[in-house]
Amino acid sequence: MDRTRSGVLAALAAFFLWGVLPVFWKQLQFLPPGSIVAQRTLWSLLLLLPLVLFRGDRPELLAGLKRPKTLLFHALSGSLLASNWLLYVWATLNGHILEGALGYYLNPFFNMLFGTLWFGERHNRWQFAAIALALVGLGFQMQAVKGFPWISVSLALTFALYAVVRKKAPLGSLSGLVVETLLLGPVALGWLLWSYSSVPAAFGETGIHACWVIGTGFATAIPLLCFGHATRTIRLTTLGILQFLGPTLQFLIGWLVYHEPMSTLRLVSFGFIWCAIGVYAWDAWRRR
Repeated sequence: MDRTRSGVLAALAAFFLWGVLPVFWKQLQFLPPGSIVAQRTLWSLLLLLPLVLFRGDRPELLAGLKRPKTLLFHALSGSLLASNWLLYVWATLNGHILEGALGYYLNPFFNMLFGTLWFGERHNRWQFAAIALALVGLGFQMQAVKGFPWISVSLALTFALYAVVRKKAPLGSLSGLVVETLLLGPVALGWLLWSYSSVPAAFGETGIHACWVIGTGFATAIPLLCFGHATRTIRLTTLGILQFLGPTLQFLIGWLVYHEPMSTLRLVSFGFIWCAIGVYAWDAWRRR
């Protein structure tokens, strides 16, 4: 019970932080999305390596780096994570926070599907009804954006697959995240060297800009550590229920803070998604 409780608290912390992070990424508009992802990768690595030494996880980390299977797992999870980061930062900076929120609303339903496919998690008729409502909401979103909502679906798919790979990966949350950032580090450094002719340009034009850039490490590592712990201690289905906190905060920020357009079709789409969430959460409470 203590382990499950810590997993739930870690999940809530991760999703709250992810819910309010659009405000943070908006402060980095002086950099292109690729550079932001590269910066957050390198600063996360600098933050995580001392933490590994402090916690005494160095033996696990070194052993993992010597096993090709472990490296393969975390190379895959790192690639999925970087893809999700890049798309989400691009969407946030280009006025698509609401589409990003929809993606993270849909993500738990992908978690349900993958939980069935790879972990033998079973679902009842109420849960399938929730999935059907979510699909109807996705259909209305296609009409609202006048095309396939590729931003939303891609975000949901990459993050759900990341959760699957991290659940199967042999390393713990901290060591696994360090290996992921180690593998992504050379790519991130290469991008920054290729993109900028001088170091100051990569940190903006003022000291405040530099502080925002360095803060990407904290904004990235802290929620990911919480999420990594949660994926290894609670069921993907439970993780899916808690995850609705994040996109709800993103939705409110995109609509009320940055005034992204809220058409009738888009509101209907979110209405079906919220109904799906209600059915799913009610069923989980009833079975509990």
